Amino acid sequence: MDNSYSVKVGEDFDLKLSKDTISSLDLIKNGEGSYHLLKDGASYHIKIVDSDFNQGKYTISINGSEYLTSIHTPLDELIQKMGFAVNAGKNVDSISAPMPGLILDILVEEGQEVNEEDQLLILEAMKMENIITSPRTGVIKKISVSKGDAVDKKQLLIEFQ
Repeated sequence: MDNSYSVKVGEDFDLKLSKDTISSLDLIKNGEGSYHLLKDGASYHIKIVDSDFNQGKYTISINGSEYLTSIHTPLDELIQKMGFAVNAGKNVDSISAPMPGLILDILVEEGQEVNEEDQLLILEAMKMENIITSPRTGVIKKISVSKGDAVDKKQLLIEFQ
């Protein structure tokens, strides 16, 4: 895995910074969220104005000018490259069977509002009961199976509005 961080400042400026480059910076913390940087003989006063650590997004002020910035770690890059995404389940509009099995119970009905992590149905597979939960808040549009149905892997179970 690459050991460099991807940094995007605004819409026009992208760079990769290695851990060694970051470690070698002449950077001094001079307050809560406030730093002083010397680079190539120039002095920069940096302040973190706003941050969303989980999304890797920051608003920083450099010498009084504000910039929207995103920072992605090597792990973030790997997750994106593999096609995964943080909060990807929030945009799911249907649920399919993760494995072949038998529908033991359906815990919701069409038109019902559900919250993220609410139990939707119970699927028995390989002698184990698997509770299928909602990946997001939404309304059940259609239930495509009935109690007692045998289902195949990737068979449509529930659709959201």
